[in-house]
Amino acid sequence: MQIDAHQHFWNPARGDYGWMPPHDPVLSRPYAPSDLAPELAAQGIGRTVLVQAAPSIEETEYLLGIADATPWVAGVVGWVDFEQPSHRAQLERLARHPKFLGVRPMIQDIPDDGWMLRGDVQWGFEAVEALGLSFDALGFPRHLAHFALLLARYPKMRVVVDHCMKPDVAGYPAGFSHWAEGMAQLAAMGAYCKLSGLITEAGAAWTVEDLRPFTNHILRVFGADRVMWGSDWPVCRLRGEYGVWRQAAETLVADLPEASRARVFGGTAAAFYRLAV
Repeated sequence: MQIDAHQHFWNPARGDYGWMPPHDPVLSRPYAPSDLAPELAAQGIGRTVLVQAAPSIEETEYLLGIADATPWVAGVVGWVDFEQPSHRAQLERLARHPKFLGVRPMIQDIPDDGWMLRGDVQWGFEAVEALGLSFDALGFPRHLAHFALLLARYPKMRVVVDHCMKPDVAGYPAGFSHWAEGMAQLAAMGAYCKLSGLITEAGAAWTVEDLRPFTNHILRVFGADRVMWGSDWPVCRLRGEYGVWRQAAETLVADLPEASRARVFGGTAAAFYRLAV
């Protein structure tokens, strides 16, 4: 079973996508299962993981509704307000949904880089760990040291790094050493990593070779058993259509054994998210 471990659906008319440019020709439009289904069929992908894109409980429930109506959506990574301890009840309620997999605070958009270490939000990480849910780590290289401290606090929490922590692909080699060291540390602590989002961090005229130093490092320190491919569709469309990024990823892992490629393109996601596929 091939799995896209990271994709989005949204409708800007909902009004809770504060990060979205109001008139962007790619992003500022609705995206629904009918838009993605042809891409999945063309690439032979049988399941997806649907990930939140708005900091609201209402959007998480909207995504779960889509998942209920869409058999190939294997699960949803949602959102709760870590700054509201009362949301423990919301998290417990959502955790009872068979397709609710875990949470993703939108840490990349929070002004305080050390937000995840604040005392008032620790209940959220404790609850994620206690409920056996997953945690998607969304941030930038400047957050790496903070994530390492977080993982040290919660060694039993299942953590996957989204988009390889968004390294500066376009500016390579600037910043590469800092990013590489930080990612190696998270890998050593047991985190997983999504091979996703790299083309969005690359220049407009990116090539596969621009991505290779980053992909090679991720595969070396995490290993294929803890790397999962994700499209980050439709965000990936800022730099390339679904099939273009998929083909690039296949080229980047072409030298791996067949079993390792199978892990990257499905097995790792199924194991990490405990998907019933």
